[in-house]
Formats: sequence, C-alpha cells, structure tokens
Amino acid sequence: MATYDPFREIDRLASTLFDPRRGPRRMPMDLYRDGDHYVLTADLPGIDPGSVDIDVDGQLLTIRAERTLASGEGVKWITREREAASFLRQLNLGQGIDTDGITANYSNGVLSVTIPVSEKAKPRKIEVVADGSPATITASESDQPQPIDQ
Repeated sequence: MATYDPFREIDRLASTLFDPRRGPRRMPMDLYRDGDHYVLTADLPGIDPGSVDIDVDGQLLTIRAERTLASGEGVKWITREREAASFLRQLNLGQGIDTDGITANYSNGVLSVTIPVSEKAKPRKIEVVADGSPATITASESDQPQPIDQ
C-alpha cells in the first residue's frame, strides 16, 4: 500500500500551478522516408482516437490531440500524476508532397501519418540519345524506357 506524502503533493501542485508550459504540449515524433513516401510517427499515449485532428492548409500539416481523464462521482484520489492535456505539432511539408494522398492510423498510443511524394517529385531516368540517332527522348520510372516521339 502506498503511503501519503503531503510534501510530495504540495510540490506536485506547485509545479503544476507555476508550470510555464500550460499551453499545448509537444508530442515526440519520428519522421523518415521509405521509398516514395514519408512516415511520421508520434507518441500520443492515452489519447482517444476521436480527439485526434489532422489538417493540411497549403503546405502546413497540423496535428492536434486532446487527452481527457475520467473522474467518477464520489472518487477519492490517492494520487493523480497524469494530466489532461492538449497536444499540438505543426510541420511545413515543403514542395513535392501529394497532400491529397496523406493518410493516418492510430494504434497502441502511436499515431502514424503517411505522406506520399507527388509524382512530379519522384526521381526519374532521362535517356540521352547520341547524334545520328532518331530524335527520341525517354523518361520513365521503371527500368524499361518508353520512347516518346517528337
């Protein structure tokens, strides 16, 4: 059984009241490229998936989430260290992103956002034709070049 320490509770209360970060909390995240898309993973433990809001405005991706804590009628708290909180993260996507194709999944407290690279920004191979050959320019995404007649 845990013992009650009034000084610990006073310290916790003081740090909560005078915490300069009372606004939205930052969520830890990882971002990596996997082939033709980027993957953003963010830790959001204890978040109701219905409270997660992802918006794209131009090239700005905004992720918001809210953690609420249940409080039952007549409950007497022994200790309460988890807080209700708002989380916010904004990223500038830059050019070359297919903003219409962004998808998100929330599983086991981790939000995963898949951000595809636009077709125009994908690398492609340009074939160079030597003088004396027919005038063809080839651009392809595969290993098999397809000639384009001029």
